[in-house]
Amino acid sequence: MNFPLFLLSALVFTGLISLAESIYFKKRRGLGHPQPWWIEFPVSFFPVILVVFSLRSFLVEPFKIPSGSMLPTLLVGDFILVNKFTYGIRLPVFNKLIVPINNPVNGDVMVFRYPEDPNLDYIKRVIGVPGDDIVYKDKRLTINGQIVSMVRDGDFNYVESNLNFVSAQKFEEQLGFTKHLLLIQSDVPPVQLNGVKSFLYREFCEYSNSGFHCKVPPNHYFMMGDNRDSSSDSRYWGFVPDQNIVGKAFLIWWNFDNFQRVGLTIK
Repeated sequence: MNFPLFLLSALVFTGLISLAESIYFKKRRGLGHPQPWWIEFPVSFFPVILVVFSLRSFLVEPFKIPSGSMLPTLLVGDFILVNKFTYGIRLPVFNKLIVPINNPVNGDVMVFRYPEDPNLDYIKRVIGVPGDDIVYKDKRLTINGQIVSMVRDGDFNYVESNLNFVSAQKFEEQLGFTKHLLLIQSDVPPVQLNGVKSFLYREFCEYSNSGFHCKVPPNHYFMMGDNRDSSSDSRYWGFVPDQNIVGKAFLIWWNFDNFQRVGLTIK
């Protein structure tokens, strides 16, 4: 279900009933006559829906992490908040930018609409911005000719949803001004070539068994998960257009299984 569209429809419906009540139905009933239920409920819910719609559309929106593609930064079950105005104010539902503020930068953790199905929200890290030249070879990242710093930081073990035990190497990587942790599985190739799809601007990328080389087209972004070898991302389905941006993830506000994660900022 398209929840933003549902919320907008509910706002319009309750707003019209509230307006009709104030300028017509209330006068027609006269003083002392109670509101019928079909007016009372929409009028009561209108301010609540207005507040929720405004917060979700222009300020912050909550999301739940459904997969391990962003391990170890984000765990399955993390409830996060996304800043909706960091990258500018957008028209609700249509997601059209009307007031530009900032552009995404390398290292941002960004929520966006999945290019193949805009009804789905994805979360990944910004690896390349428009014009960037990206090389990922033998699991080392190079951006615009500069090798990205990556320092070993121990190991990280976890169990996947299918109960497979995964043992990965943990590294600290610096993208721009952002330091973050990522996972590498030494026995998994840098890119699984049989999973690469045909996508818009596919000609901007070259693939090989050792990795890939991509030039990010205008108004598009290249995204990758921090769990590099267990992530469906731009390597496989392509670039994220600007109109698909939802916002920047900035806070973990809840996790039912790990209360220590509550209040952590997302880096």
